[in-house]
Amino acid sequence: MDNIRVWIVEDDVDWLRGLAAYLAGERDLEVTLATDRPEAVRRALADGEAPPADVVIMDIMLHGEPEGIVLAEETAAVSGARVVMLTSMEEKELIFRSFQAGAIDYQLKSDFESLPGAVRAAAARQASISPAAAERMREEFRRLKLLEREFEAKKLRDRITPAELQLLEMVDQGYSQSQMADKLVISIRTVKNHINHILKKLKAGGSKEAAQQAKAMGLFDRPAESGDGEDRTP
Repeated sequence: MDNIRVWIVEDDVDWLRGLAAYLAGERDLEVTLATDRPEAVRRALADGEAPPADVVIMDIMLHGEPEGIVLAEETAAVSGARVVMLTSMEEKELIFRSFQAGAIDYQLKSDFESLPGAVRAAAARQASISPAAAERMREEFRRLKLLEREFEAKKLRDRITPAELQLLEMVDQGYSQSQMADKLVISIRTVKNHINHILKKLKAGGSKEAAQQAKAMGLFDRPAESGDGEDRTP
């Protein structure tokens, strides 16, 4: 089986030297390019100055700028090599930008012992996302899910009148239509008309389903009131 050819792009020359030696100590890994200069990578991509890589370990921050993300995209597009981002940073934005650029893994320098395994997995197209990156991505997905829920809730609020929302709350509380009519001093017909309008707006099959939908979206939540209502004017 041929060795896995590895490029390392890292602006900290001590880290670069140490990492190259560490990976070169693995019997199946061959470091064919180790550089701190983005232009050296671009030359190698353009004219074959170095043997082509199977896997590229790319530092995100190169000389104070996140140029590693741009370089990762160029490398993946031109050579087809699998790119593993290497960094000491766990910022969600950088993680997402790295994957958008074509990286297939995101490894922390503090966990450098896992790099040989990450390189092998990347070469076999079996790379799994590192735990640190996975957790940041889960946090971002949770944030996006919350934003989506808030957006859907706002759309519902814009379509439902206060009177209809009141009826939905009463449905959720277990009121029958006749009880709602008595409590609100309106006719059963009016209650039925409101319910029918609600079902059409929410595309629900019944009033209980509509109430559950509204509750799940937080439409029954009351905004927190500031202060305790006491007059503190001296």
